[in-house]
Amino acid sequence: MATLVEIVPYDLNWPRHFSTISSELRQLLGNKVVAIDHIGSTSVPGLSAKPLIDIDITLNGLADIPAASAALIEAGYDPRGNRYGDDVWAFLHSGSTRKQRVYLCPPDNETHRRRLAFRDYLRNHKDVADAYAHLKERLAKQFPYDGDRYTAEKSSFISNVVERARSVANGAIDSEQVGEG
Repeated sequence: MATLVEIVPYDLNWPRHFSTISSELRQLLGNKVVAIDHIGSTSVPGLSAKPLIDIDITLNGLADIPAASAALIEAGYDPRGNRYGDDVWAFLHSGSTRKQRVYLCPPDNETHRRRLAFRDYLRNHKDVADAYAHLKERLAKQFPYDGDRYTAEKSSFISNVVERARSVANGAIDSEQVGEG
């Protein structure tokens, strides 16, 4: 059964939910965890989003993925696999009041780095975050029961923002900083 792509206004409780979930995950996975990062739209203040907390967990290495996966499954997370062949394993937990999607990542993972670059750029560029919100709302209306298509249609926007973020990080002049955005 297809699931509705639902976009809701920003919820001031999302950072608190992330903090609670992060503590639970750190306790569950112990010394396998290097870092736990709030990613996705719920991590950007003021941005509308699907009511789902997205979390990247960086582990010590690929060797920790099987044990961490087993612990998440035991805790009620539904495994979603490594869909893109990028060494990132996804899990969904929708049985609680705080719906969450968790990704297990090895260190120095490119997908994880892209997610952080995108998140940080949106946090620092409200006009780009607003454009992203409008895109998501339009796509949710256009593909209300096709989450894969909704996600695919955002990919070009996301890639462009990640490239802009990397240009800024590498010292290039950001056109928005000089009034050309």
